[in-house]
Amino acid sequence: MSDIKKVVLAYSGGLDTSIILKWLQENYQCEVVTFTADLGQGEELEPARQKAAGLGIKEIYIEDLREEFARDFVFPMFRANTLYEGEYLLGTSIARPLIAKRLVEIANETQADAISHGATGKGNDQVRFELGAYALKPGIKVIAPWREWDLNSRESLLAYAEKHAIPVEKKKGKSPYSMDANLLHISYEGGILEDTWAEAEDDMWRWSVSPENAPDKATYIEIRFENGDPVAVDGVNMSPAQLLAHLNKIGGANGIGRLDLVENRYVGMKSRGCYETPGGTILLKAHRGIESITLDRETAHLKDDLMPRYASLVYNGYWWSPERLALQALIDQTQQYVSGDVRLKLYKGSVSVVGRRSDHSLFDLSIATFEDDRGAYNQKDAEGFIRLNALRMRIAANKGRKLK
Repeated sequence: MSDIKKVVLAYSGGLDTSIILKWLQENYQCEVVTFTADLGQGEELEPARQKAAGLGIKEIYIEDLREEFARDFVFPMFRANTLYEGEYLLGTSIARPLIAKRLVEIANETQADAISHGATGKGNDQVRFELGAYALKPGIKVIAPWREWDLNSRESLLAYAEKHAIPVEKKKGKSPYSMDANLLHISYEGGILEDTWAEAEDDMWRWSVSPENAPDKATYIEIRFENGDPVAVDGVNMSPAQLLAHLNKIGGANGIGRLDLVENRYVGMKSRGCYETPGGTILLKAHRGIESITLDRETAHLKDDLMPRYASLVYNGYWWSPERLALQALIDQTQQYVSGDVRLKLYKGSVSVVGRRSDHSLFDLSIATFEDDRGAYNQKDAEGFIRLNALRMRIAANKGRKLK
């Protein structure tokens, strides 16, 4: 007899997690609590409640976490200008610590013995969910059915669903890809994308028009930042979730935010995915734009040095680790003067910063001008500066050291 009496399941209402729900009841003979998060995936979540209730679930959690997601997870990550392997804006990765947090909190509220998720044994999400859960509740039991059961094909899953009368929705026009969506992005995997030479089909993309079909006239927008976070677009104040959703709409209409990437998973394999992140692509460009006039050189370069490490921590599931929290404290300290406005030009898939202004700007026209600076900068000072910086190379050259 299992000592697991109650499990909190991260439940989407789809086929896989519905089968997991029944499998937990059957194999662990336990009570199941379902948790479904609205992270801005754009789907109606009430069917998940109805499906869970139909499978005998008494405790059903469906929660709107869009504001918390944008405010406490997406925006802190963007303060670091985070890109994994130089390209990926981490849309899936950044959602997992929030889901893990709520799984643990609901387990505490319902006095559950374990949590469960639908991540496979090949992917990154199993690591992200479980590292987060163990950091927040070290003694929590985690059940990962994909690592335990023998339902390892679509046919076996469908046979299990039929045997246990689990409803299988057959949506007209259902995407052939494995997709994950939230307020920051949509990801696409599987299908034709498993051939790294094959170009993604244009009708795969859900949020954006192709750059070729984007408007022939550029769109200009202005984003206001306060302490490193965006707070308004075109003079209209918005909440974090509202602002990100608004930029998704504008960016998508201009063909912005598409990415085709072969990435290195934490578990060791390479994986090809396509990502659609219109608002995030705009935000990254805008944030770097406002930092360009408000951060001094060494602070900006330090952030750039640390960013890949920060990105790997997020990608690999270490959001709740002491090293990520320490890096975040440093990054947030750099943002105290990152306030002002950035004007951007959106045109056929591209985002360009065309203007930036701030009361905290370090750009000093009296020094930087190509015109007469009236003695603000003594150009003769550069001679000694250059000679001192060349000293070590001059000494080496005088000793006959070769440069090849």
